[in-house]
Amino acid sequence: MNLNQVTIPVSDVARSINFYQKLGLKLIVAESDYARFECPGGDSTFSVHKADERQPGHDTWVYFEVQDLDKYVQELLTAGIKFEEFPKDKTWLWRESRLKDPDNNQLIIYFAGKNRKFPPWRTA
Repeated sequence: MNLNQVTIPVSDVARSINFYQKLGLKLIVAESDYARFECPGGDSTFSVHKADERQPGHDTWVYFEVQDLDKYVQELLTAGIKFEEFPKDKTWLWRESRLKDPDNNQLIIYFAGKNRKFPPWRTA
């Protein structure tokens, strides 16, 4: 099974389109209450939909993997994107950087390489 897409709630679709295009996603559907993007690598897509109310405690975390994390984060900083955490090696053998989108959804931009699917502790 491959991941097809993730859809997250947002308060302002136009603002979210601008934000996610800055991250490098390609807009393929744009409507007043919905937008869908192609991820630049692979076949996955990512969507946002207008939500008038957010449900506390139902946070969304979205992971985007890139090959050269440090370079990519620097490019985003230059584009005006603010980060909560700069690239850092994690104990689970991923290198991650964290930020929030305009609706406070947690985004993790990371590089895991083979450890994404084949960590040393993978079950048999």
